[in-house]
Amino acid sequence: MSLRVVVTGATGNVGTSVLKALGEDDRVGEIIGIARRMPNWNPPKVRWVIADVAHEDLSPVFTGADAVIHLAWLIQPSRDDAQLELVNVHGSRRVFETAIEAGVPRLVHASSVGVYSPGPKDRAVDESWAREGVQSLFYARHKAECERILDGLEGRGTTIVRLRPGLIFKREAGPEIRRLFAGPLLPAWLLKPGRIPVLPLPDRLSVQCVHGDDIGNAYRLAALEPHAEGAYNIAADPVLDPDTLAKVLGARRIRIPEQPVRLGADLTWRAHLQPAPAGWVDMGLAVPTMDTSRAKEHLGWTPTVDAATALREVLAGMREPAGLDTPPLRPHAGGPMRFREFLSGVGRRT
Repeated sequence: MSLRVVVTGATGNVGTSVLKALGEDDRVGEIIGIARRMPNWNPPKVRWVIADVAHEDLSPVFTGADAVIHLAWLIQPSRDDAQLELVNVHGSRRVFETAIEAGVPRLVHASSVGVYSPGPKDRAVDESWAREGVQSLFYARHKAECERILDGLEGRGTTIVRLRPGLIFKREAGPEIRRLFAGPLLPAWLLKPGRIPVLPLPDRLSVQCVHGDDIGNAYRLAALEPHAEGAYNIAADPVLDPDTLAKVLGARRIRIPEQPVRLGADLTWRAHLQPAPAGWVDMGLAVPTMDTSRAKEHLGWTPTVDAATALREVLAGMREPAGLDTPPLRPHAGGPMRFREFLSGVGRRT
């Protein structure tokens, strides 16, 4: 067996993990990595194709593929709604429809915990939970819209698999995650455990995460296992609640109301001090805790790295900084003194 797998968005945090996992599977003979910019990183079995999913004809690349894994997605520029929707929604629709028209047997989509409507934190919900997203955040709205598009494409001959992971952490993604969510003003030294004496957080600000190696394996299983179908929640234990976050950071947690946290995020974003709009706080407050039983029992997926370890690893990657030689993951992509991040308007341009 020599399978051919196409991966869009192949040079980022998730994409590099997926290429690694696929390359280690003997069933895979060729991996086509689609990206907007050519990397210098050349993993085994990978052939790079430079293309923009929002504009270019993907039919020649998809034809003859055994699976397409769609990861291409924009988080920045967070201040350009039209560009975000063009790539995230329109580009995803083009990938989905082209894959089906090309007769690709299996399509795997990178959905997210963000697809879910607000839900409980004190009990875990399965994949049947409502999927309207958190309306104040473009990321969640776009993830929900993409799933609605997929709902309309079911039953057309292509098996559709949707992975809904929590946050995805690994050491090499540290610089990218810092640029996307914290911006150029965050001092690297502050990320060492014990440097933050107190951590003011509201009770409901809790999230789930998974290590990059484990999410790469989940995508490998979703693309290659014949029985894989439908949706799978993907996350590792423990849930990163306020007390767990404080423990990982070596800080004392202080309980505070939700509104000051959201207001602080909104004001600093509007002032171009950091690139992440306040909707990210809303999502952290609102999304339910996910039950991952189906991924473990049906997909055969089990995490190998716990959530606290994954968080410590990505924080270390931010401090070093770590990275890979791909455009999104290069450790110094922001330039000396992070000047390119300032020139971008801190989220106005990519």
